[in-house]
Amino acid sequence: MSLPWDYIAKLVCIGDSGTGKSSLTIRLCEGRFSPGHDVTIGVEFGSRIVPVGPPASDALDIPGNITKTNNNNNNDNNDNNDTSTTTTTPASITASEPLSLSLPPPPLKPSASPVRQKRMKLSLWDTAGQETYKSITRSYFRGASGALLVFDISRPETFASVALWLQDLRQIAEEGIVVVLVGNKSDLAASAPPSKVVTREEAEEWCRRNKVSRYVETSAKSGDGVERAFLEVAERIYRNIEAGRYDLNDRRSGVKGYKTAGGNRRGHGQHAVTLGVNDAMRKNAGGWAGGCC
Repeated sequence: MSLPWDYIAKLVCIGDSGTGKSSLTIRLCEGRFSPGHDVTIGVEFGSRIVPVGPPASDALDIPGNITKTNNNNNNDNNDNNDTSTTTTTPASITASEPLSLSLPPPPLKPSASPVRQKRMKLSLWDTAGQETYKSITRSYFRGASGALLVFDISRPETFASVALWLQDLRQIAEEGIVVVLVGNKSDLAASAPPSKVVTREEAEEWCRRNKVSRYVETSAKSGDGVERAFLEVAERIYRNIEAGRYDLNDRRSGVKGYKTAGGNRRGHGQHAVTLGVNDAMRKNAGGWAGGCC
């Protein structure tokens, strides 16, 4: 029996209040947009299983993609005895284009040793952006292997705050945490005054200066770029796993394998669960917030 997932990773969504962090999580986990979502108090939780590594990762233009080649020099037996080979390079995908989480269709002529698609369960912690709850939300940075740093494209003041959020994250989380900058509410950019819109050039330059992995523009309302943003984080975590940069038995790494996480005993659903502030504080007091996933 195939495993429902190979790895589980803890991700946190951080940024100012009102930037759409909860809407991004709901869009990913439930595939819908909630225009009337209440302000997050404490933390909220959701999960989603996504593909990582080839062949699904071939659609991501992340430098250093792992490619599998077939070294079989024997010609295929067919009616035409065709000995030619064709190499197909997947087209790059823009950050605003939604990326399907479903597996690609099987090739017409599968190789003798097809690559098994690996899957990662993302344990998503959506944190409150208000200063009032920062003492709670910061504790959830511990044991995280990835983070989405979210701002509102149509509110430059939220972009000005991302430096402080990144500073807090890197002070508390483990060294080497994967961070992707997310400019949400791209659907509002066209109708907002140019002076009130954070440009792609500004955001990408900020990422270069602060050594942040990638910048992705999203719209939780339309779904554009949402899956892409989470997959950017998941794929980089997977590559760190393959490179041996995590101890899967150490809860501080934010990553566990299926067996070490007790996957055969836990549920495998992909639904979102909302936690109130009392639940968050109680679980935090019990030490859950500091652990993985």
